[in-house]
Amino acid sequence: MKAFRSPRISLGQLDADAAAGLVVASADLALVLDEVGAIRDLGFGSDDLARDLEAAEAWLGKPWVDIVARDSRTKVEALLGGRDAADAPRWRHVNYVAGEGTALPVLCAVAPLGRAGARVVFGRDLRPLSHLQQRLVEVQQSMERDYSRLRQAETRYRLLFQMSVDPLLVLDAETQRVLEANPAAQRLFAGGARRLTGRPLPEAFAAEDRSALHSLLTTLRSAGRVDDLRARLAEEGPEVTVSASTFRQEGGLLVLVRLEVAGGATDGAGPPEARSKLLKVVDGVPDGFVVTDAEGRILTANAAFLDMTQLTSEDQARGTGLDRWLGRQGVEFEVLLATLRNRGSVRLYATTLRGELGGQTECEISGVAVLHGGQPCYGFSIRDVGPRVRPARIGEGATRSVEQLTELIGRVPLKDLVREATDAIERLCIEAALDLTGDNRASAAEMLGLSRQSLYVKLRRYGLGDLGSDEAEG
Repeated sequence: MKAFRSPRISLGQLDADAAAGLVVASADLALVLDEVGAIRDLGFGSDDLARDLEAAEAWLGKPWVDIVARDSRTKVEALLGGRDAADAPRWRHVNYVAGEGTALPVLCAVAPLGRAGARVVFGRDLRPLSHLQQRLVEVQQSMERDYSRLRQAETRYRLLFQMSVDPLLVLDAETQRVLEANPAAQRLFAGGARRLTGRPLPEAFAAEDRSALHSLLTTLRSAGRVDDLRARLAEEGPEVTVSASTFRQEGGLLVLVRLEVAGGATDGAGPPEARSKLLKVVDGVPDGFVVTDAEGRILTANAAFLDMTQLTSEDQARGTGLDRWLGRQGVEFEVLLATLRNRGSVRLYATTLRGELGGQTECEISGVAVLHGGQPCYGFSIRDVGPRVRPARIGEGATRSVEQLTELIGRVPLKDLVREATDAIERLCIEAALDLTGDNRASAAEMLGLSRQSLYVKLRRYGLGDLGSDEAEG
């Protein structure tokens, strides 16, 4: 610490009031301590601090260490410890307790007052600095959140750019050089002799189309939008439709170019012959085949499905929900869709297909969920199983098994299912009684609590055993 050169001359004329004014003016809070560290006087250079410490008048006569927060008492004791008067003041962060119990941070230093053992405490309010630091932390956190969102957006852009089925290119608007190309674009230009990235885009096209493409990119840079252009790739490549738009990044102007190959094939060739044959086979198989969107609306259907539903053309089915013809409307199809969403496939689901003219077909459905263009769609194979297994209808005298009854839930009214279940249980009980009695009808009737005539009626109903001799005896 470097003191005044001649304080007796420069400050010797100061009286006590002037000295007190200087002390208060140099600090937000000033405390005068005696030789034992008790407060004898105090002053405030900050009105805000004086208002928040309105109970400070009660500090007079109390030790300084008793009016600060508990965590600051060791700091006060250190400040009050012995120190050479020639040393520079040590500034420590001390918390004072306000009336509501809140801590007020004050930066304090202790200096000798001149009298034996008397000292003065200078305090600077740290709240503006704390608020500034808190604001700095909040701004830093906000920047971190913005940076995180920016990185996430860039990740999504990269993912979409790489997974797009359309050839996409990013160009420098000024030089027209290719900066980035997605995998679809790299496959499209794979036949080129030179590397695509870093080349001016017009060089990748046929010589007769380069001038038009150059004009398109130049006009786009100045006007902001242009019409699509049809051009042919170099080295006898396919003809493509060029669409372009601009966007800004890091202060520079970039161009996003989308290429669409004539006929929709991004590799410059039509669908493979084997795939074309597969489509013809699917359209001609005797089993119905339907493709729907995620909501179950029909996108396409083969001829067998049209025959099953008694439709004359595919246009009648396209755009209509498959549940219009499938099982109990709104019930079974929802079960199918839920299974496909959860498991990805379903096999041999037994149901009924209704025709437009009232016909019904017992069928089995197998389905699969796939992604096309990033959107889910479902394929259903529908097989007519009526000629193979056509179970007896309700009321025709045949009793179904438990498994058959379970399969009928949702397709047959509950009262018919209850009647079928009752018949099944009754038949099982009769068969068990006959087995236990060694086919003795009289004993079986007594075991079941039936008369012999009632048992014979039920045996005839279920077609159990030869009833000729027993009925004659009865």
